[in-house]
Amino acid sequence: MMRLVYLCCGYASLGLGIVGIFLPVLPTTPFVLLAVWCFARSNPDLAHKLYSHPRFGTLLTTWRDQRAIPFRAKVWALTMLASSYGLILWLSESRVVPMLLAAIMGSVALFIATRPRPRP
Repeated sequence: MMRLVYLCCGYASLGLGIVGIFLPVLPTTPFVLLAVWCFARSNPDLAHKLYSHPRFGTLLTTWRDQRAIPFRAKVWALTMLASSYGLILWLSESRVVPMLLAAIMGSVALFIATRPRPRP
């Protein structure tokens, strides 16, 4: 039963990750990480497909083995966070929403910035 739950969660997370490629509000990386984690517990062949993916495979393997983020990926992620927050400031009429999102996005940015670079 749990295998089926993990499999469904893996597919749902992967779907959200794919949608996140096209929607700037929805992040891709956390959903792909969750998908590979769920697939590792439900269907190792699907996890292997993600780990050997030409685009995501190296990043996923580096995260799994070293909990590290390459410098280029850090710069890209932090740039996108800053751009998204700038867009929120520009479009939001509320004062509470930008403050709440500043705390959340700032925490995410701090987490990303403090991750080590991969070892060679």
